[in-house]
Amino acid sequence: MSVFALAVFVVAYALIASERVNKTLVALTGAALVVALPIINSQDVFYSHETGIDWDVIFLLLGMMIIVGVLRQTGVFEYVSIWAAKRARGSPLRIMILLVLVTAIASALLDNVTTVLLIAPVTLLVCDRLAINAAPYLIAEALASNLGGTATLVGDPPNIVIASRGGLSFNDFLIHLAPIVVIVVAVFTLMLPRLFPGAFAADPDRVADVMSLEEKEAIRDHGLLIKCGVVLAAVFAAFIANEPLHMRPSMVALVGAGILVVVSRLQQSDYLSSVEWDTLLFFAGLFIMVGALVKTGVVKQLAELAVTATGGSTLSATMVILAASLVISGVVNNVPYAATMTPIVAELTPALVDRGNPDVLWWALALGTDFGGNLTAIGASANVVILGIANRADNSISFWEFTRKGIVVTTMSLALAALYLWVRYFVLG
Repeated sequence: MSVFALAVFVVAYALIASERVNKTLVALTGAALVVALPIINSQDVFYSHETGIDWDVIFLLLGMMIIVGVLRQTGVFEYVSIWAAKRARGSPLRIMILLVLVTAIASALLDNVTTVLLIAPVTLLVCDRLAINAAPYLIAEALASNLGGTATLVGDPPNIVIASRGGLSFNDFLIHLAPIVVIVVAVFTLMLPRLFPGAFAADPDRVADVMSLEEKEAIRDHGLLIKCGVVLAAVFAAFIANEPLHMRPSMVALVGAGILVVVSRLQQSDYLSSVEWDTLLFFAGLFIMVGALVKTGVVKQLAELAVTATGGSTLSATMVILAASLVISGVVNNVPYAATMTPIVAELTPALVDRGNPDVLWWALALGTDFGGNLTAIGASANVVILGIANRADNSISFWEFTRKGIVVTTMSLALAALYLWVRYFVLG
């Protein structure tokens, strides 16, 4: 069974990477194969936290997509796009830097998927105003969202999984991971001109037109904007305080979406216009295929192979976990990988010979898993969402176009993370 599950995933992955077949069709076909054999059953698919569809991700996406659909009717995205372009004086490079920094910071406070859902429409409008290709800007934002989301417990879904198993708090993540995230985001920002050459040329006439626009005139419905602002503030506050409220982010997003649908009194076609149904179905199929790998033990075997060479050394274990997590999570999606790897780290920690820094393994896992999401176009949820939005807006981003940039950023992140872990936990102690 494990051979068949692995074969289905490898073939599906190859077809997705080739882009010759619709990725949603590939994911659903692969899911149908592993269910029909059957490698996994309906219980595994719909109810298991380890092998099933991650409904929290699906419904978080759905809720935020509906909220974005309502927000779109107010004209606020046009307002922000004009404001950003004018503050950057029409410079495409400055605009990218501004959007990257906003995305990274917002991803740390909220979560990376929500952030890209809110930032992407603004980006598309800015690029449309300046008549420049939006694809490089969307790729940069997806990469920045995965980097920024690493800094906090709520910023990236794998961190929630790791915190639960490792007994780690919000402040633990902030103290141990925020410093390296700041460094990596700063280096990433400096890399932008070389990472996206040729993406910063704009027509001077277009720039002049944008600078002459009055952003306040873009708001079409002030009353609805106020309602959206109140609901969004409540949603964001609930995201941050999800533990005391005992409400998962997905439930918060759905409740917020429901309230906005009621108070906005919009037509169904208006608030559903931003829902990426293809993206949601792709995620469902991907989760099922990866669930088959988890159930048959393929992912666990890969994870165990990654830690067999530690020899009882904390430093060796730290670097192996960091590197292996970065590579594997980038291929199989970082959420299910984190769920599979956490029990292995929990077992490995007390078995180490030199246990001076036991928690360092958790930080290595978090950095490798979160940064590894940038490795490929399906490594993290935010990447898939960005690609779906780009394709619908006729700014298609290919699997390899994203992955080529992702490999460069991931390599840089790995080098800095390894140096950071070594200096902070083994040199300075």
